[in-house]
Amino acid sequence: MLEFTGAQRCLEIANLMELTRLGRTDLMVTRTSFGLLPLQRVEMNEAVRILNRACDAGITFYDTARGYSDTEEKLGRALSGRRDSIVIATKNAGPTRSQLLAELETSLRNLRADHVDLMQLHNPRALPDPDDPESSYAGLLEAREKGMARFIGFTSHSLERAIAAVDSGLYDTVQYPICHISSEEDLDIVRRCREAGVGVIAMKPMCGGIITQMRPAFAFLRGYENVVPIWGIQRMSELDELLELDADPPALDDELLATIEQDRRELAEDFCRGCGYCLPCPAEIPINMAARMSHLLRRMPYQGFLSDEWRDYMLRIENCTDCGSCRARCPYDLDTPALLRKALADYRIFYREHTRGPLSQ
Repeated sequence: MLEFTGAQRCLEIANLMELTRLGRTDLMVTRTSFGLLPLQRVEMNEAVRILNRACDAGITFYDTARGYSDTEEKLGRALSGRRDSIVIATKNAGPTRSQLLAELETSLRNLRADHVDLMQLHNPRALPDPDDPESSYAGLLEAREKGMARFIGFTSHSLERAIAAVDSGLYDTVQYPICHISSEEDLDIVRRCREAGVGVIAMKPMCGGIITQMRPAFAFLRGYENVVPIWGIQRMSELDELLELDADPPALDDELLATIEQDRRELAEDFCRGCGYCLPCPAEIPINMAARMSHLLRRMPYQGFLSDEWRDYMLRIENCTDCGSCRARCPYDLDTPALLRKALADYRIFYREHTRGPLSQ
């Protein structure tokens, strides 16, 4: 694997990686890009080491958010000295012009930058009124006019709202969950964006961790020339695997197609993507993990999920009052309490089979 010195610019290194244009913008970014959400769970020095390794290897596009705890600070500490060689996207959920701009000012301080390349609305429940001078959209326009952001975008977990954003013609990019188990209806947004000149940023290319093999996921998304996946990286080993795939992109052969079909069969029903918008829970249930526990037990090393700590977390489901707050906030309109009850019933069986004891002690 090639090693680079700090004196070499990332932009020169990136010539080794394939670039694509984000829609109608002039932002040329590596088709293999970096989503910072998982770096919330990584201590500062290790996060900085991972980010520097990514930049040294040629990755130029980094997506973060005000809502991702300290990830903007980690990106700022790691790459502020190489600002001209990278493309930074952030997002916030400020519902008004003034709140969005205040949040963006905080982002810029954290990032140690005077501007971001792409400023996005973070999963709003509705498209803001473009004619309202105090709307969050007005904030995006002001940020662009003041040079705080070069381009503006929209992110959503709702297909209906993502399509509305594309059709509005008001946004340069749309960020939406796209992966190899996406429905044909979901994937059609790629065509819509291409025809409208809107950049496509694919969030959750591993479906929030439910997809466990990166190779088929990478091969599938590489088939869409106008899609830029932001791969969530938490460990150096994950970054190294991603870089190896980029260096020699796999063909979508029969073996990988078979893996994709298996994933689609196993994940065909409604399931929790782990986005966390349902939280906080009044009963302190870690919904974004508990609701998908059946998949986690069977698609990841399960031993950790049978610990006393996780047993207690799962038993909290018994305290669910069906208050409806999680259901109302779910961007996928899932019946979350029903998913939790189903997950707990399955967990009881799995726990008994693998520990030879009942769940309740």
